[in-house]
Amino acid sequence: MSDTNTTLYPKHIAFIMDGNRRWAKKRGLEPWKGHEQGVETVRALPKWLSKVGGKGVTYYTLYTFSSENWHRSASEVKYLMKLLVKAVAQHLKEFNEEGVKLIVSGRIDEFSVEVQKVIKKAVILTKNNTKAVLNLALNYGGRSELVDAVKQIIADNIPADKIDEEMIEKHLYNGGQLPDPDLIIRTGGAKRTSNFLTWQSVYSELYFTETLWPDFSKKDLDAALRDFARRKRNFGH
Repeated sequence: MSDTNTTLYPKHIAFIMDGNRRWAKKRGLEPWKGHEQGVETVRALPKWLSKVGGKGVTYYTLYTFSSENWHRSASEVKYLMKLLVKAVAQHLKEFNEEGVKLIVSGRIDEFSVEVQKVIKKAVILTKNNTKAVLNLALNYGGRSELVDAVKQIIADNIPADKIDEEMIEKHLYNGGQLPDPDLIIRTGGAKRTSNFLTWQSVYSELYFTETLWPDFSKKDLDAALRDFARRKRNFGH
């Protein structure tokens, strides 16, 4: 990691996709209509990001389903699971065409067998893609990730004097596969990270926009990138 950022464009952008339900409410629609429209924004991301800086963003993470989302109504959670299965299955071809490799972060084993099968199939079918890496944060919580990392370190019988930051990073959900996010973009107006990438975000630049996720466009992305390019990143030095 360099002391100062000399790159105008981030290598890894993480998105907190907030505002689907409010988007639907503003239009007098049921909440799931907002989630459906939000998927359309996700579909557009690979093309937008592939053109950033002429080289494209190499990594991007989507806060797709948080561990707290289980507290929503049973009907909404059931719909979200159906939408996840449908979206991954339908858009897998598009991600392959864009050269996007899919990986996942989170407690995937708590999903139904059907959801797990779809996710694992997508990961396998895209594993050789090299243009970009899309990390889906599914049943994800930043604190849960740290708890799971500690449990795995204990299970591996690693002595206390061998535990350092590098060791913890290796035991995170995607240990070593992703660099820390340079930029975290949150839509919907809230100005917090909501248990997202707790370990990885310590030096991330944060960008908040009032735009609701279903309305998020390439214009909004470009505004975030211009803001990022103006920032000087010293990483504590």
